[in-house]
Amino acid sequence: MPRRAFFILCLLLGPPALARGTAPPTHYDQGPSTSAHRAEVYPEPVEGLGTGMVSAADPRAALAGTEMLRAGGSAIDAALATLLALTVVEPQSSGIGGGGFLVTADGKGHVETIDGRETAPAAATPRWFEMNGQFLSTPQAIPGGLSVGVPGNVALMAAAHRRHGKLPWRRLFAPAIRLAQDGFQVTPRFNRFLAQYQVDASLPPEQRQLHYLATGGSALSPGSRALYYAGDGSPLPVGTVIRNPALAAFMQTLANTGPRAFYTGSNGAAIARAVSTAPRNPAPMTMADLAAYKARPRDAVCATYRAYRLCGMGPPSSGATTVFGILGLLERFDMAALGKDSPTAWHLIAEAERLTYADRERYLADADFANVPVAGLLAPDYLAARSQLIAADHSMAEAAPGTPVGAPLAQADTLTADVPSTSHFVAIDRRGQVVSLTSTIESSFGSGLMVNGYFLNNELTDFSLVPEQGGKPVANRVEANKRPRSSMSPTLVFAPDGKLRLAIGAAGGATIPAQVVKAIIGVIDWQLSAQDAIALPVIFAPGGSAVFVEQGSALEAMIPALRALGHSAVTPRAMPLKANAVEVVDGHLRGAADPRSEGRAVAE
Repeated sequence: MPRRAFFILCLLLGPPALARGTAPPTHYDQGPSTSAHRAEVYPEPVEGLGTGMVSAADPRAALAGTEMLRAGGSAIDAALATLLALTVVEPQSSGIGGGGFLVTADGKGHVETIDGRETAPAAATPRWFEMNGQFLSTPQAIPGGLSVGVPGNVALMAAAHRRHGKLPWRRLFAPAIRLAQDGFQVTPRFNRFLAQYQVDASLPPEQRQLHYLATGGSALSPGSRALYYAGDGSPLPVGTVIRNPALAAFMQTLANTGPRAFYTGSNGAAIARAVSTAPRNPAPMTMADLAAYKARPRDAVCATYRAYRLCGMGPPSSGATTVFGILGLLERFDMAALGKDSPTAWHLIAEAERLTYADRERYLADADFANVPVAGLLAPDYLAARSQLIAADHSMAEAAPGTPVGAPLAQADTLTADVPSTSHFVAIDRRGQVVSLTSTIESSFGSGLMVNGYFLNNELTDFSLVPEQGGKPVANRVEANKRPRSSMSPTLVFAPDGKLRLAIGAAGGATIPAQVVKAIIGVIDWQLSAQDAIALPVIFAPGGSAVFVEQGSALEAMIPALRALGHSAVTPRAMPLKANAVEVVDGHLRGAADPRSEGRAVAE
């Protein structure tokens, strides 16, 4: 098995026009206070039709978003309130200590994107992860300070709110503050995540953290252990109510004083101190690194698939180029005629993934630092030529990177893969604005470091830890102020008539593009609802000859047929799958949430 595929396997194991309205508020001391805001009795979360909707990985976060819609807020307001609520109830996956990508469109199909990806500190060099002459492995690099990038989500929120917010900034925080202050229940899924980081209860309390630090993985800070674990080191059981007063207090400060309170003052100092003095892998991050951070508006990357217009996030995300590249390679095949139960259809998807992931590994990085041939990778003639490498009746021997127009010379493949723990959510309002937003702290609980009740990311492990391969530089190597490559793939799909058809995205590290691809094929080619398309199994072919199919799914029964087509290395695997979407059908909204998750879609 090629090294890249083996590395990924290891990780898998371990609508009307938008009204112009009034200008967004510029003061952060407006809106009702949390204490004065009456407690709401939320209805049972449901999927259904409505004038606005939010789909998220946790129903409490989706309800936070719909609260903004009911108050007259925009889809942006709803998405940002959802992100804040997820910081509280899904701390292992996303939050204000991480970063994200936002794709939004008005009711006329005008698309904007905002890059809130984390950045490396100014002191970072290509040899950032080298210790004692050796480069750290990903498990070694994750815990502690070296893996932490300057968080981007709060800056992303501020940029989005300035452009499209309708409610006061402070109002967006009310649901999350209530959840942190009044408490939220431990869900079965959250309990399972906690159980992965349980310490040896037979050790004396003063030795448990030291024991955990010695075993590798995300070494959770003592403060987080006190919050989420019992005195004997076991995770709090399902149904336990957790209150996070430190997070509630900081969110109130952030709500009252504005986004700069995250990057400066006591919170900025606390982040820099946590990273620089981490018990494991301390790293030089300064308050200047934090104060300099800016979210970046980027040009959307758009393509077509069977007359549908698709738009997503460009570099440093590999989402748009990978998703649209795979679909472009498949367009000459009659996927509709083959259908979802055809091994040939899934074989074709795997072959297209192999080729496109090979291109991703060589070319995708932060375009502010590397020459990323986005236009070349999605050029129709390039995709047509690459597609000819795919045969319906047998697997190709080798899936090597191509040479698109604009490709840089003398560049090596990246030997990295995103470690899965992310959250995707979609919001659409009564005015027709839609938001598709993916947020992450990278691994489960990120770096394990906690500041003011939220976890700091370990996003820098999305860089190639080794900066050169075979004497050639890797595009996705660490550099000062650079943003690591990501698989996050927030996507909007517009029907041939130009109207929104689908807003979708997923969580799950390098499997994210594969999840989004099969869902889009499910909706467009196989005429499935978004819910049924998300529920389809996943085939994941990240490069080389390795092909993984979702364990326990219908694809597992197709393994003999896939092997007969030449996929000798196809194996079943449990995969970290979690997608959310909202679709528009005959002018009505229909929400979708992954049945593998606790996610729900909630109508306004």
